[in-house]
Amino acid sequence: MTFGLDTSVVLRLLTGQPQELAAHTLARYQEGIANGDSFYVSDVVASEAYYAIQHHYGKSKEEALSALKDFSSGEGISFSQNFAVSINTPNIHKVNPGFVDRMLASGYREQGQITLSCEKSFRRLAGTEVIL
Repeated sequence: MTFGLDTSVVLRLLTGQPQELAAHTLARYQEGIANGDSFYVSDVVASEAYYAIQHHYGKSKEEALSALKDFSSGEGISFSQNFAVSINTPNIHKVNPGFVDRMLASGYREQGQITLSCEKSFRRLAGTEVIL
């Protein structure tokens, strides 16, 4: 069976906090892997985890992205193609538009949609229109 992970689960697995809940979460994940289950992380959850790791756990953008990238290669874990393209952008922690904006635009493009934005930096992305 494939389970979609909530942000709270991803954060427990990435941070180990709070300790008791993180231990229960890790045990459930390991049980699932042993049973042949898989786990999917949506773009929304990846985005929320990215910001939460920075805001609530005091990590830098680079550390948050590194944690997500490492997690994405874990056993039984999958993310969207939008995530894979965005997380592997060179210097993603420094570029503008950043990680979440790139996932958003990629997701719209995948659906055959054009991204409208008021952010000038979106000009750098394919399939976008900037409103000035």
